[in-house]
Amino acid sequence: METFVPERAPMVILGFLGMCLALGLAGLVLLYALAAQKLALAKRTVAMAFALGGAYAGLLLAASLTSTEKTLGAGQWKYFCEVDCHLAYSVTGVSTAKTLGEGQNPATAEGTFYVVTIRTWFDEDTISRTRGDGILHPNLRTARIMDSRGRRYPPSLPGQLALQLPANKLIALDQPLRPGESYETTLVFDVPADAESPRLYLTDPLPVNWVLIGHENSFFHRRVYFGLEPRPAVGRASQL
Repeated sequence: METFVPERAPMVILGFLGMCLALGLAGLVLLYALAAQKLALAKRTVAMAFALGGAYAGLLLAASLTSTEKTLGAGQWKYFCEVDCHLAYSVTGVSTAKTLGEGQNPATAEGTFYVVTIRTWFDEDTISRTRGDGILHPNLRTARIMDSRGRRYPPSLPGQLALQLPANKLIALDQPLRPGESYETTLVFDVPADAESPRLYLTDPLPVNWVLIGHENSFFHRRVYFGLEPRPAVGRASQL
């Protein structure tokens, strides 16, 4: 089964931290050179800092421009790397509805409700035998549906409340879990009728990802989506 795993994630993190350390040291040397009025050393330090930053920017841009967009199908996994790539996500269910909920307070979509179930899994095969069974706290995750024009649709609060989910589906995407554990989260999106080719984009929104080489959130990098192939829309659904 196809999966998406970011390439060389530990090396990317180490490279970024190394660059930050080198630039920090260059800043200290520059301050010393200016205080001691050693202009030649100051110029060399600035030149080296610009060269290092330029090389890193070049690698970042090259990785982005050579990346390819991917759309994962049902049951296929997208791994997230927080130094190590332990957490995987897949879409396990997609349904559509015009109206959700029963009784006096149903929610009606402005377009169509997409009800998407996402499974989060801590892949126990990605850890060493000595790690133990300690819990892992995932980074913050954001989920959006995007159409072919790049428009984004966040989860719908009225649809979420009307769905009346059971307790085992009311789990946040950043819920801690232990090796081998998994859970499902169901989200509701209100997607306009004119949205073409809607796909789910699940990502880690931390700003540092913008400057990590090869990260899908880095500048100009292509993204990895989940395809959404729902059943034909129905008029009313109380629980899916």
